Amino acid sequence: MTNELLQDLEWRGLLYQQTDADGMAKLLEEQSVSLYCGVDPTADSMHIGHIVPLLTLRRFQKAGHRPILLVGGATGMIGDPSGRSEERQLQTVEQIDKNVQGIRGQLERIFDFAEAGNGAQLVNNRDWIGNINTIEFLRDYGKLINVNYMLAKDTIASRLDTGISFTEFAYTLIQGIDYNHLYNHYNCRIQVGGSDQWGNITTGLEVIRKTHEEETKAFGITIPLVTKADGTKFGKTAGGAVWLDGKKTSPYEFYQFWINAADADVIKYLKIFTFLTREEIEALAISVEEEPHLRKAQKALAEEMTRLIHGQEALEQAIRITAALFSGDLKALSAEEMKDAFKDVPSIEMAKEDKNIVDLLVEAGISSSKRQAREDVSNGAISVNGEKVTDLEYVFGAKDRLEDAFSIVRRGKKKYHMVKFV
Repeated sequence: MTNELLQDLEWRGLLYQQTDADGMAKLLEEQSVSLYCGVDPTADSMHIGHIVPLLTLRRFQKAGHRPILLVGGATGMIGDPSGRSEERQLQTVEQIDKNVQGIRGQLERIFDFAEAGNGAQLVNNRDWIGNINTIEFLRDYGKLINVNYMLAKDTIASRLDTGISFTEFAYTLIQGIDYNHLYNHYNCRIQVGGSDQWGNITTGLEVIRKTHEEETKAFGITIPLVTKADGTKFGKTAGGAVWLDGKKTSPYEFYQFWINAADADVIKYLKIFTFLTREEIEALAISVEEEPHLRKAQKALAEEMTRLIHGQEALEQAIRITAALFSGDLKALSAEEMKDAFKDVPSIEMAKEDKNIVDLLVEAGISSSKRQAREDVSNGAISVNGEKVTDLEYVFGAKDRLEDAFSIVRRGKKKYHMVKFV
């Protein structure tokens, strides 16, 4: 049996593994269902690698189904061994609570919580896992799963040579308790996760099967790992992970990550990350083939993602900064926007004192010598905060210090420097 939503997920490359695909398609055709995806609060922000299963869950919501968003206040205290060669560093309860709050706010941007009938619901597994004592855990759940069954899980088997603690060994069973709880109390029928979650999802299905006398109808879906066409890891920049928190990765940096997508990757990313229709994406695919210099697909990707995660105002700011940097006209930017745009350019600290422009260029390392600095100024190659300086007697002073803290000096067309004043 086919289902329109599942067909769309397949076209987008979002289906990796499924349990009983025909049974799930039948269920989705017959009724609106509740389904869930879990996020462990290992940091106070998610990064873009986390959101593929979540965006898939949002597609289910748009099709009339109800998403349950599980933030792992309990499982986050243990640590998922999936995809790791060594034990996680345990975090304090206070840090986990802080992380939960950060992730909660990001989920509220992605999902609709007010939708009548199928509004998203946030749950924290500490609310039920935290009430189970050790004896209850071993007696009520430890008996359900055979050790040999757990040893066969890839995430556990891959750690046997390097070692795995009982804490992380038990993680898959604890996540199985989650699915069973949501099945019992929220009528949750489907769990969605990344490809590394297959073992945890099937453990959950096993727990459900063994704790119910009646026939159960629960399913699991995993999403393939997103990769780049050149084989390098997706979601990383020279500065590290691309975070959803605007303080860790600014909206401008976030926008730039997406707009710099390679032609070989951009259509794949549009399918996976955006809610553009098949027709819209196929039109952009033609543009990539016939007019790649226009970068229409990259602009659409950057706009859709920045608007989704940071909102329309942040998107407009990111576009404004991008346009100003492309044209070299920085006067349109606020001091805060300049600080954001240039935080990764070469910088130097200098005292707050008036200084001849030639001396400043040499002392800041912007020009290699006084002779070169004089040539740069005379030839119109130097700009301060977007204003060209051609006067060799120009005095660089308080008027040039943005927020009395920094200045942006450009040499040539693209060589920017930040001078920080202390």
